[in-house]
Amino acid sequence: MPYSTPAPIDDARAAVAGDPAVPPPTVDVLGVPLALTDYERTMDWMDATIARRGKGYICVAATHTVVATQDDPELRAAVRGASLVVPDGQPVVWAMNALGHDLTHRVYGPDLMAKFCERGARTGTRMFLYGGRNQGALVQLALNLRRRFDGLQVVGGYSPPFRTLSEEEIDAVVAEINHAKPDVVWVGIGVPKQEKWMAALRDRIDAPVLVGVGAAFDFHAGLIPQAPAWMQAAGLEWLYRLSKEPRRLWRRYLTYNPRFVLGFARQYARHRRKLAGAR
Repeated sequence: MPYSTPAPIDDARAAVAGDPAVPPPTVDVLGVPLALTDYERTMDWMDATIARRGKGYICVAATHTVVATQDDPELRAAVRGASLVVPDGQPVVWAMNALGHDLTHRVYGPDLMAKFCERGARTGTRMFLYGGRNQGALVQLALNLRRRFDGLQVVGGYSPPFRTLSEEEIDAVVAEINHAKPDVVWVGIGVPKQEKWMAALRDRIDAPVLVGVGAAFDFHAGLIPQAPAWMQAAGLEWLYRLSKEPRRLWRRYLTYNPRFVLGFARQYARHRRKLAGAR
């Protein structure tokens, strides 16, 4: 199934001019086009896409996602085909700013989900939840969100099994989502599954916006605690998460964090040489 293409230059200029329906401009970090955006700008794009009944999807990118795209061509195509790739990790924001930009904070997937649910409870936006550890965890997530955001419309949910779905199962899931008529589908099945899922099914799902938010489902369901704010701001959330789930996460952080640092160091050196040559 074909992937969507990034916004052309004219669209990027329109985004700068303030059109919320147009994705914001991007900066390349290790081959990933990261959006120069914040929570409000991202949520405004979501609302505008819903209002015009467009179709798009959002990927959230921490260092793991950025590096993983270098090893997985299907993931790379899915991420590069997204309408927005928002900087989910604090080190990613630091990298973008080192290249000459001035972002004040990241667009953290769990916080984006919470902030948009708060907005959606006021505007009547319809939500569907796809993911979770199991159906019980998904029910708890929906209950927690409804309790926290009075009036929130969670119109359906599905927790897929931890295996590849058959074509018949995929057809049934698509039919269930379309029957529920959501405006936003939150996808919490982890990297790289969620990015590939959104890219592959984007044309078949009627909902205007799909958002892959990874561990946000576990956080908001109360299954895993979030890192303290000071650790998030210091770029140490990975260390906190590693302490909570060492068996599952040690390989990811041992492999991907050093590769991100080394890869970006090379990119930054090229950036500095280019600036020096332009003088």
